[in-house]
Amino acid sequence: MKSRIVIKIGTSTLTQGTDRISRGKLEDIARQLYRLKEAYDIVVVSSGAIATAKQFITIGGWDKLVASKQAMSAIGQPKLMQIYSEVFSDFGLNIAQCLMTYRDFENDESRLNTLNTIEELLSHNYIPIINENDTVAVEELVLGDNDKLSALVTTLINADILIIASDVDGLFDKNPNIYKDSTLITEVSDLSLIKNYIEERANGLGTGGMTSKINAVKICFEKNIKVYLVNGGKPNFIEDSLDGKIPFTKFFPAHSNC
Repeated sequence: MKSRIVIKIGTSTLTQGTDRISRGKLEDIARQLYRLKEAYDIVVVSSGAIATAKQFITIGGWDKLVASKQAMSAIGQPKLMQIYSEVFSDFGLNIAQCLMTYRDFENDESRLNTLNTIEELLSHNYIPIINENDTVAVEELVLGDNDKLSALVTTLINADILIIASDVDGLFDKNPNIYKDSTLITEVSDLSLIKNYIEERANGLGTGGMTSKINAVKICFEKNIKVYLVNGGKPNFIEDSLDGKIPFTKFFPAHSNC
């Protein structure tokens, strides 16, 4: 039986520090998933709909007419999936879009339906690309850039690892964007010891910060699931984190096998 990983890809990873979705980064991700698909069932939780919309409506010249983030997401989501489909198909990867809200996890029937859908897609070698349905829900627009959603999906399908792609190498003892002498914390098993290490900074496109990522870790810890916080800007970041070839932060419950 294959191991399972959920990969959460935030806006900062998809845009690579620009105001455009980076096809080069999506190619990097697709290339890795192609090599990993024989050993792993893979689910992707992807942000980026609003960033995609900004790209296309600016070209159209009517961006000032669209003020609502929900409307922006509605414009950007099909465009984002089109980009995913174009890039992933070049590597022979099939994808399927799954739009969810937190309400899908709140009762047994909806949880079972969601799980059955994902299981069926995986059984037919499709990679589910999951995002929050921002047209009817706004949690992701306000709270955490899909970090919580990725944790809920991870626990729902009982994945082995959640990989959260960030714009830094992991959790530091001080904000590395402010303090040059900050030190990367490579392993964390007790979340109560790191609360003083979390210092947020403004992010122009994404909404997720370290606090939302730690909250996602807490959800996974309840099911004894490991979380890797890695720098998604690095080439080959998924495979290299799984192989321990790059510095990152590994969160693992104290009673688990690291």
